[in-house]
Amino acid sequence: MKNANFNLKILNILSSIVLAVFIISCSGKPTIKALLGKQTPYEKYVQSLRMAKLHQSGLGQDWLLAGNKVLQDSLLLPIPFEETGYFQAEKPAAFSYNFKAREGESIRIAAHSKAREEVKLFLDLFEVEDGRPRKVKHLKSADTIALQINYRVKEDLTYLVRLQPELLRSGSYTISIVSQPSLGFPVQGKGNSAIQSVWGDVRDNGARRHEGIDIFAPRGTPAIAATKGMVTRVDETPIGGKVVWLNDDLTNQHLYYAHLDTQLVQSGQQVVPGQVLGLVGNTGNARTTVPHLHFGIYRSGRGAVDPYPFVYTPTQKISPLQISAAQLGQWARISKKDVNVRLSPDKNGSLLTSLNKHTAVQIIGGTSTWYRVLLPTGQSGYILGANVESLQKPLNNLKITAATEILTEPLPDGTPINQVKASSTVTVLANYNNYLLVKTADGTLGWLLAV
Repeated sequence: MKNANFNLKILNILSSIVLAVFIISCSGKPTIKALLGKQTPYEKYVQSLRMAKLHQSGLGQDWLLAGNKVLQDSLLLPIPFEETGYFQAEKPAAFSYNFKAREGESIRIAAHSKAREEVKLFLDLFEVEDGRPRKVKHLKSADTIALQINYRVKEDLTYLVRLQPELLRSGSYTISIVSQPSLGFPVQGKGNSAIQSVWGDVRDNGARRHEGIDIFAPRGTPAIAATKGMVTRVDETPIGGKVVWLNDDLTNQHLYYAHLDTQLVQSGQQVVPGQVLGLVGNTGNARTTVPHLHFGIYRSGRGAVDPYPFVYTPTQKISPLQISAAQLGQWARISKKDVNVRLSPDKNGSLLTSLNKHTAVQIIGGTSTWYRVLLPTGQSGYILGANVESLQKPLNNLKITAATEILTEPLPDGTPINQVKASSTVTVLANYNNYLLVKTADGTLGWLLAV
Protein backbone atom coordinates (compact mmCIF):
# COMPACT_ATOMS: atom_id res chain seq x y z
CA MET A 1 0.00 0.00 0.00
CA LYS A 2 2.86 2.40 0.87
CA ASN A 3 4.52 1.81 -2.51
CA ALA A 4 1.20 2.31 -4.32
CA ASN A 5 0.62 5.65 -2.54
CA PHE A 6 4.17 6.82 -3.28
CA ASN A 7 3.87 5.90 -6.97
CA LEU A 8 0.56 7.79 -7.13
CA LYS A 9 2.26 10.82 -5.57
CA ILE A 10 5.01 10.66 -8.19
CA LEU A 11 2.46 10.46 -11.00
CA ASN A 12 0.49 13.43 -9.66
CA ILE A 13 3.58 15.61 -9.25
CA LEU A 14 5.00 14.78 -12.68
CA SER A 15 1.57 15.39 -14.22
CA SER A 16 1.50 18.81 -12.59
CA ILE A 17 4.85 19.73 -14.16
CA VAL A 18 3.77 18.57 -17.61
CA LEU A 19 0.41 20.37 -17.30
CA ALA A 20 2.08 23.62 -16.25
CA VAL A 21 4.41 23.50 -19.23
CA PHE A 22 1.54 22.67 -21.60
CA ILE A 23 -0.73 25.47 -20.34
CA ILE A 24 1.96 28.10 -20.68
CA SER A 25 2.99 26.89 -24.15
CA CYS A 26 -0.58 26.87 -25.54
CA SER A 27 -1.96 30.00 -23.91
CA GLY A 28 -0.38 32.47 -26.27
CA LYS A 29 1.91 33.61 -23.45
CA PRO A 30 5.69 33.21 -23.57
CA THR A 31 6.88 29.60 -23.45
CA ILE A 32 9.14 28.40 -20.64
CA LYS A 33 12.11 28.58 -23.00
CA ALA A 34 11.35 32.21 -23.81
CA LEU A 35 10.81 33.09 -20.16
CA LEU A 36 13.98 31.44 -18.94
CA GLY A 37 16.38 32.95 -21.46
CA LYS A 38 20.00 32.16 -20.63
CA GLN A 39 19.32 30.42 -17.35
CA THR A 40 21.33 27.35 -16.45
CA PRO A 41 19.63 23.93 -16.72
CA TYR A 42 19.38 23.93 -12.91
CA GLU A 43 17.71 27.34 -12.84
CA LYS A 44 15.30 26.31 -15.59
CA TYR A 45 14.29 23.27 -13.61
CA VAL A 46 13.75 25.37 -10.47
CA GLN A 47 11.56 27.70 -12.53
CA SER A 48 9.49 24.76 -13.78
CA LEU A 49 8.92 23.69 -10.17
CA ARG A 50 7.74 27.19 -9.30
CA MET A 51 5.40 27.35 -12.29
CA ALA A 52 3.84 24.07 -11.17
CA LYS A 53 3.80 25.45 -7.58
CA LEU A 54 5.80 22.41 -6.51
CA HIS A 55 8.29 24.61 -4.68
CA GLN A 56 5.58 24.94 -2.02
CA SER A 57 5.31 21.17 -1.54
CA GLY A 58 7.35 19.30 1.07
CA LEU A 59 9.32 17.40 -1.57
CA GLY A 60 9.96 20.54 -3.60
CA GLN A 61 11.19 22.46 -0.57
CA ASP A 62 13.44 19.56 0.44
CA TRP A 63 14.92 19.46 -3.09
CA LEU A 64 15.66 23.20 -3.10
CA LEU A 65 17.11 23.04 0.41
CA ALA A 66 19.38 20.12 -0.53
CA GLY A 67 20.77 22.03 -3.51
CA ASN A 68 21.59 25.09 -1.41
CA LYS A 69 22.88 23.19 1.61
CA VAL A 70 25.64 21.32 -0.24
CA LEU A 71 27.15 24.63 -1.36
CA GLN A 72 28.33 24.96 2.26
CA ASP A 73 29.78 21.42 2.45
CA SER A 74 33.49 21.29 3.27
CA LEU A 75 34.49 17.82 2.03
CA LEU A 76 37.83 18.44 0.30
CA LEU A 77 38.88 15.88 -2.29
CA PRO A 78 42.16 15.06 -3.99
CA ILE A 79 42.08 14.95 -7.77
CA PRO A 80 42.00 12.90 -9.88
CA PHE A 81 38.85 11.65 -8.18
CA GLU A 82 35.97 9.35 -9.02
CA GLU A 83 32.95 8.43 -6.93
CA THR A 84 29.89 6.27 -7.43
CA GLY A 85 26.80 7.18 -5.43
CA TYR A 86 23.11 6.50 -5.06
CA PHE A 87 20.01 8.71 -4.88
CA GLN A 88 16.51 7.78 -3.76
CA ALA A 89 13.22 9.02 -5.25
CA GLU A 90 11.59 9.47 -1.86
CA LYS A 91 14.47 11.51 -0.42
CA PRO A 92 15.62 14.58 -2.43
CA ALA A 93 19.40 14.83 -2.39
CA ALA A 94 22.33 16.75 -3.80
CA PHE A 95 26.06 15.98 -3.72
CA SER A 96 29.03 18.33 -3.60
CA TYR A 97 32.75 17.92 -4.28
CA ASN A 98 35.34 20.50 -3.21
CA PHE A 99 38.84 20.47 -4.68
CA LYS A 100 41.79 22.83 -5.01
CA ALA A 101 43.13 23.77 -8.44
CA ARG A 102 45.92 25.99 -9.70
CA GLU A 103 45.94 28.61 -12.41
CA GLY A 104 46.87 26.96 -15.69
CA GLU A 105 45.26 23.60 -15.03
CA SER A 106 42.41 22.40 -17.20
CA ILE A 107 39.72 20.62 -15.18
CA ARG A 108 37.45 18.02 -16.74
CA ILE A 109 34.31 17.01 -14.84
CA ALA A 110 32.08 14.26 -16.17
CA ALA A 111 29.08 12.38 -14.79
CA HIS A 112 26.62 9.72 -15.87
CA SER A 113 23.70 7.97 -14.26
CA LYS A 114 22.28 4.46 -14.24
CA ALA A 115 18.56 4.17 -13.56
CA ARG A 116 15.50 2.25 -14.65
CA GLU A 117 13.92 5.43 -16.01
CA GLU A 118 15.57 8.32 -17.79
CA VAL A 119 16.81 10.81 -15.22
CA LYS A 120 18.20 14.32 -15.51
CA LEU A 121 21.32 15.19 -13.57
CA PHE A 122 22.29 18.81 -13.00
CA LEU A 123 26.05 19.41 -12.94
CA ASP A 124 27.41 22.84 -11.95
CA LEU A 125 30.85 24.25 -11.14
CA PHE A 126 31.37 27.03 -8.57
CA GLU A 127 34.29 29.11 -7.33
CA VAL A 128 34.53 29.18 -3.53
CA GLU A 129 35.30 32.19 -1.38
CA ASP A 130 36.04 30.98 2.13
CA GLY A 131 34.11 32.54 4.99
CA ARG A 132 31.19 31.83 7.32
CA PRO A 133 28.94 31.42 5.53
CA ARG A 134 31.24 31.04 2.61
CA LYS A 135 30.28 32.49 -0.75
CA VAL A 136 30.18 30.65 -4.05
CA LYS A 137 30.22 32.06 -7.56
CA HIS A 138 28.72 30.04 -10.40
CA LEU A 139 31.20 29.43 -13.22
CA LYS A 140 29.82 26.84 -15.58
CA SER A 141 27.02 24.31 -16.12
CA ALA A 142 26.92 21.05 -18.04
CA ASP A 143 24.32 20.17 -20.61
CA THR A 144 21.97 17.63 -18.99
CA ILE A 145 22.63 15.20 -21.86
CA ALA A 146 26.42 15.47 -22.27
CA LEU A 147 27.05 16.02 -18.53
CA GLN A 148 30.59 17.27 -18.96
CA ILE A 149 32.35 20.47 -17.93
CA ASN A 150 35.77 21.59 -19.17
CA TYR A 151 37.22 24.59 -17.36
CA ARG A 152 40.54 26.41 -17.58
CA VAL A 153 41.49 27.48 -14.07
CA LYS A 154 42.16 31.20 -13.83
CA GLU A 155 43.01 31.49 -10.12
CA ASP A 156 44.50 29.31 -7.38
CA LEU A 157 41.31 28.64 -5.42
CA THR A 158 38.97 26.03 -4.02
CA TYR A 159 36.29 24.94 -6.47
CA LEU A 160 33.03 23.12 -5.83
CA VAL A 161 31.03 20.80 -8.06
CA ARG A 162 27.34 20.26 -7.33
CA LEU A 163 25.56 17.21 -8.72
CA GLN A 164 21.82 16.94 -8.17
CA PRO A 165 19.22 14.59 -9.73
CA GLU A 166 15.75 15.79 -10.61
CA LEU A 167 12.87 15.07 -8.27
CA LEU A 168 11.32 11.64 -7.84
CA ARG A 169 13.94 9.52 -9.52
CA SER A 170 16.07 6.72 -8.09
CA GLY A 171 19.35 5.44 -9.44
CA SER A 172 23.12 5.55 -9.18
CA TYR A 173 25.67 7.94 -10.63
CA THR A 174 29.39 8.11 -11.23
CA ILE A 175 31.27 11.39 -11.27
CA SER A 176 34.93 11.99 -12.13
CA ILE A 177 37.13 15.07 -11.73
CA VAL A 178 40.55 15.11 -13.41
CA SER A 179 43.20 17.73 -14.05
CA GLN A 180 45.20 18.19 -17.25
CA PRO A 181 47.66 20.83 -18.47
CA SER A 182 46.03 23.60 -20.45
CA LEU A 183 49.07 23.89 -22.77
CA GLY A 184 51.12 21.39 -24.70
CA PHE A 185 54.63 20.59 -23.49
CA PRO A 186 57.02 23.10 -25.14
CA VAL A 187 59.94 20.72 -25.84
CA GLN A 188 59.43 17.91 -28.32
CA GLY A 189 59.70 14.40 -26.89
CA LYS A 190 60.07 15.62 -23.30
CA GLY A 191 57.81 15.67 -20.25
CA ASN A 192 57.63 16.30 -16.51
CA SER A 193 61.02 14.79 -15.69
CA ALA A 194 62.83 17.28 -17.94
CA ILE A 195 61.77 20.20 -15.72
CA GLN A 196 64.79 20.68 -13.48
CA SER A 197 64.45 24.28 -12.31
CA VAL A 198 61.14 25.77 -11.26
CA TRP A 199 59.41 29.03 -10.46
CA GLY A 200 60.95 31.01 -7.61
CA ASP A 201 64.40 29.39 -7.60
CA VAL A 202 67.17 31.79 -6.50
CA ARG A 203 69.13 33.56 -9.23
CA ASP A 204 72.21 35.87 -9.10
CA ASN A 205 73.01 35.03 -5.46
CA GLY A 206 69.51 35.91 -4.31
CA ALA A 207 69.23 39.18 -6.23
CA ARG A 208 66.21 37.86 -8.17
CA ARG A 209 63.90 34.89 -8.48
CA HIS A 210 63.39 32.56 -11.41
CA GLU A 211 60.30 33.65 -13.36
CA GLY A 212 59.73 30.49 -15.34
CA ILE A 213 60.79 26.87 -15.61
CA ASP A 214 63.90 25.34 -17.20
CA ILE A 215 63.38 22.27 -19.39
CA PHE A 216 66.60 20.41 -20.08
CA ALA A 217 67.18 18.68 -23.40
CA PRO A 218 70.10 18.05 -25.79
CA ARG A 219 71.20 20.92 -27.98
CA GLY A 220 69.12 21.03 -31.16
CA THR A 221 65.99 19.48 -29.64
CA PRO A 222 62.92 21.24 -31.15
CA ALA A 223 61.19 23.82 -28.98
CA ILE A 224 57.56 23.72 -30.12
CA ALA A 225 54.42 25.85 -29.93
CA ALA A 226 52.45 24.91 -26.79
CA THR A 227 49.28 26.36 -28.31
CA LYS A 228 47.84 28.01 -31.38
CA GLY A 229 48.90 31.63 -31.76
CA MET A 230 50.95 34.32 -33.44
CA VAL A 231 54.68 34.91 -33.05
CA THR A 232 54.95 38.51 -31.83
CA ARG A 233 58.70 38.86 -31.41
CA VAL A 234 61.90 37.12 -32.51
CA ASP A 235 64.91 38.74 -30.89
CA GLU A 236 68.26 38.31 -29.14
CA THR A 237 68.86 39.76 -25.66
CA PRO A 238 71.75 39.67 -23.17
CA ILE A 239 69.76 37.57 -20.64
CA GLY A 240 67.46 35.43 -22.78
CA GLY A 241 69.84 35.04 -25.70
CA LYS A 242 67.88 34.01 -28.78
CA VAL A 243 64.19 34.30 -27.82
CA VAL A 244 60.77 33.81 -29.35
CA TRP A 245 57.53 35.33 -28.01
CA LEU A 246 54.22 33.61 -28.86
CA ASN A 247 50.80 35.14 -28.21
CA ASP A 248 48.25 32.50 -27.11
CA ASP A 249 45.12 33.02 -29.25
CA LEU A 250 42.81 31.40 -26.68
CA THR A 251 43.80 33.36 -23.56
CA ASN A 252 45.80 36.34 -24.82
CA GLN A 253 48.72 35.36 -22.60
CA HIS A 254 52.29 35.54 -23.88
CA LEU A 255 54.62 32.51 -23.98
CA TYR A 256 58.36 33.16 -23.74
CA TYR A 257 60.98 30.78 -25.20
CA ALA A 258 64.58 31.68 -24.25
CA HIS A 259 68.20 30.45 -24.64
CA LEU A 260 67.46 29.01 -28.10
CA ASP A 261 70.33 27.85 -30.25
CA THR A 262 68.39 28.63 -33.41
CA GLN A 263 65.15 30.53 -34.16
CA LEU A 264 63.00 29.04 -36.94
CA VAL A 265 60.03 31.43 -37.11
CA GLN A 266 59.45 35.08 -37.92
CA SER A 267 57.51 37.83 -36.17
CA GLY A 268 53.88 37.93 -37.32
CA GLN A 269 53.83 34.23 -38.25
CA GLN A 270 50.79 32.14 -37.25
CA VAL A 271 51.64 28.76 -35.74
CA VAL A 272 49.73 25.68 -34.59
CA PRO A 273 50.36 23.44 -31.57
CA GLY A 274 53.47 21.32 -32.07
CA GLN A 275 55.01 23.54 -34.74
CA VAL A 276 58.76 24.05 -34.28
CA LEU A 277 59.69 27.57 -33.12
CA GLY A 278 63.40 26.98 -32.61
CA LEU A 279 66.04 24.62 -31.28
CA VAL A 280 67.15 24.24 -27.67
CA GLY A 281 70.50 25.80 -26.78
CA ASN A 282 72.21 27.85 -24.07
CA THR A 283 72.50 31.37 -25.47
CA GLY A 284 72.32 34.55 -23.38
CA ASN A 285 73.19 34.26 -19.69
CA ALA A 286 72.87 30.45 -19.92
CA ARG A 287 76.07 30.01 -21.93
CA THR A 288 77.83 28.43 -18.92
CA THR A 289 75.06 25.85 -18.37
CA VAL A 290 74.00 22.77 -20.28
CA PRO A 291 71.41 23.36 -23.03
CA HIS A 292 67.85 23.95 -21.87
CA LEU A 293 64.73 25.93 -22.69
CA HIS A 294 63.67 28.67 -20.33
CA PHE A 295 59.88 28.75 -20.66
CA GLY A 296 57.83 31.60 -19.22
CA ILE A 297 54.26 32.87 -19.28
CA TYR A 298 53.28 36.52 -18.98
CA ARG A 299 49.71 37.76 -18.52
CA SER A 300 48.47 41.26 -19.32
CA GLY A 301 48.30 43.43 -16.23
CA ARG A 302 49.98 40.78 -14.05
CA GLY A 303 53.38 40.04 -15.48
CA ALA A 304 55.00 36.64 -15.05
CA VAL A 305 53.01 33.68 -13.69
CA ASP A 306 54.17 30.20 -12.77
CA PRO A 307 54.13 28.09 -15.97
CA TYR A 308 54.42 24.75 -14.15
CA PRO A 309 50.67 23.95 -13.82
CA PHE A 310 50.15 24.94 -17.47
CA VAL A 311 52.40 22.15 -18.79
CA TYR A 312 52.70 19.55 -16.00
CA THR A 313 50.82 16.32 -16.69
CA PRO A 314 49.50 14.71 -13.46
CA THR A 315 50.75 11.15 -13.11
CA GLN A 316 48.34 9.91 -10.44
CA LYS A 317 45.56 7.74 -11.81
CA ILE A 318 41.99 7.26 -10.63
CA SER A 319 41.78 4.34 -8.24
CA PRO A 320 38.98 1.90 -9.15
CA LEU A 321 36.12 1.24 -6.74
CA GLN A 322 37.24 -1.48 -4.30
CA ILE A 323 34.21 -1.58 -2.01
CA SER A 324 30.81 -3.17 -2.48
CA ALA A 325 28.59 -1.13 -4.81
CA ALA A 326 25.64 -3.17 -3.51
CA GLN A 327 25.88 -1.19 -0.25
CA LEU A 328 25.16 2.14 -1.96
CA GLY A 329 22.00 3.73 -0.58
CA GLN A 330 21.86 1.24 2.30
CA TRP A 331 22.11 1.65 6.05
CA ALA A 332 25.19 0.09 7.64
CA ARG A 333 26.97 0.21 11.00
CA ILE A 334 30.46 0.80 12.32
CA SER A 335 32.22 -2.52 12.92
CA LYS A 336 35.07 -1.37 15.21
CA LYS A 337 35.74 0.96 18.14
CA ASP A 338 36.57 4.64 17.63
CA VAL A 339 36.36 4.79 13.84
CA ASN A 340 37.36 8.11 12.27
CA VAL A 341 35.14 9.96 9.81
CA ARG A 342 37.22 12.26 7.62
CA LEU A 343 36.51 15.17 5.30
CA SER A 344 38.40 13.51 2.45
CA PRO A 345 39.09 9.89 1.42
CA ASP A 346 42.59 10.04 2.89
CA LYS A 347 43.98 8.59 6.13
CA ASN A 348 45.57 11.98 6.78
CA GLY A 349 42.44 13.95 5.87
CA SER A 350 40.87 16.38 8.33
CA LEU A 351 38.90 14.64 11.06
CA LEU A 352 35.14 15.25 11.10
CA THR A 353 34.24 13.04 14.07
CA SER A 354 34.85 9.63 15.62
CA LEU A 355 32.13 6.97 15.91
CA ASN A 356 31.57 4.14 18.36
CA LYS A 357 31.05 0.53 17.36
CA HIS A 358 27.53 -0.23 16.04
CA THR A 359 26.79 3.42 15.19
CA ALA A 360 24.43 3.62 12.21
CA VAL A 361 25.53 5.34 9.00
CA GLN A 362 23.89 5.57 5.59
CA ILE A 363 26.17 4.82 2.66
CA ILE A 364 25.62 7.35 -0.11
CA GLY A 365 28.76 6.86 -2.19
CA GLY A 366 32.06 5.12 -2.61
CA THR A 367 35.53 5.86 -3.97
CA SER A 368 38.49 3.48 -3.99
CA THR A 369 38.51 1.83 -0.51
CA TRP A 370 36.33 4.48 1.13
CA TYR A 371 32.62 4.83 1.74
CA ARG A 372 31.00 8.24 1.68
CA VAL A 373 28.48 8.15 4.52
CA LEU A 374 25.66 10.30 5.79
CA LEU A 375 25.49 10.49 9.56
CA PRO A 376 22.19 10.70 11.46
CA THR A 377 23.14 14.34 12.20
CA GLY A 378 23.00 15.15 8.47
CA GLN A 379 26.80 15.54 8.19
CA SER A 380 28.66 13.54 5.57
CA GLY A 381 32.22 12.24 5.45
CA TYR A 382 34.44 9.33 4.46
CA ILE A 383 35.06 6.06 6.31
CA LEU A 384 37.38 3.24 5.27
CA GLY A 385 35.29 0.36 3.92
CA ALA A 386 37.01 -2.10 6.28
CA ASN A 387 35.41 -0.28 9.24
CA VAL A 388 31.81 -0.70 8.04
CA GLU A 389 29.54 -3.75 8.01
CA SER A 390 26.08 -4.44 6.66
CA LEU A 391 22.96 -4.81 8.80
CA GLN A 392 22.33 -8.31 7.51
CA LYS A 393 23.12 -9.82 10.91
CA PRO A 394 20.99 -8.25 13.71
CA LEU A 395 22.56 -7.15 16.99
CA ASN A 396 19.71 -8.55 19.08
CA ASN A 397 15.91 -8.68 19.51
CA LEU A 398 14.16 -6.28 21.86
CA LYS A 399 10.77 -6.78 23.54
CA ILE A 400 8.78 -3.55 23.80
CA THR A 401 7.23 -2.99 27.24
CA ALA A 402 4.94 -0.09 26.27
CA ALA A 403 3.43 1.25 23.05
CA THR A 404 6.21 3.19 21.29
CA GLU A 405 6.52 5.34 18.16
CA ILE A 406 9.01 4.51 15.41
CA LEU A 407 10.69 7.69 14.10
CA THR A 408 12.34 8.63 10.80
CA GLU A 409 15.24 10.35 12.59
CA PRO A 410 17.04 9.75 15.91
CA LEU A 411 15.77 13.04 17.32
CA PRO A 412 13.23 14.03 20.00
CA ASP A 413 11.15 15.76 17.31
CA GLY A 414 11.64 12.99 14.72
CA THR A 415 8.67 12.25 12.45
CA PRO A 416 6.64 9.21 13.57
CA ILE A 417 6.19 6.60 10.81
CA ASN A 418 4.81 3.66 12.75
CA GLN A 419 3.87 2.48 16.25
CA VAL A 420 4.66 -0.79 17.94
CA LYS A 421 2.40 -2.20 20.63
CA ALA A 422 3.41 -3.34 24.08
CA SER A 423 4.84 -6.87 24.16
CA SER A 424 5.88 -6.58 20.49
CA THR A 425 9.40 -7.60 19.47
CA VAL A 426 11.66 -5.53 17.20
CA THR A 427 15.02 -6.38 15.66
CA VAL A 428 17.87 -4.07 16.71
CA LEU A 429 20.27 -3.33 13.84
CA ALA A 430 22.40 -0.36 14.99
CA ASN A 431 22.36 2.66 17.30
CA TYR A 432 23.04 6.36 17.56
CA ASN A 433 23.33 8.11 20.92
CA ASN A 434 20.18 7.15 22.87
CA TYR A 435 18.35 5.75 19.86
CA LEU A 436 18.21 2.32 18.29
CA LEU A 437 17.80 1.62 14.57
CA VAL A 438 15.21 -1.16 14.48
CA LYS A 439 13.09 -3.18 12.09
CA THR A 440 9.51 -4.02 13.11
CA ALA A 441 7.57 -7.18 12.35
CA ASP A 442 5.89 -5.47 9.37
CA GLY A 443 9.26 -4.44 7.90
CA THR A 444 9.34 -0.78 8.98
CA LEU A 445 12.90 0.52 9.42
CA GLY A 446 13.20 3.43 11.84
CA TRP A 447 14.42 4.79 15.15
CA LEU A 448 13.34 3.92 18.65
CA LEU A 449 14.28 5.81 21.83
CA ALA A 450 16.19 3.41 24.05
CA VAL A 451 14.93 3.09 27.62
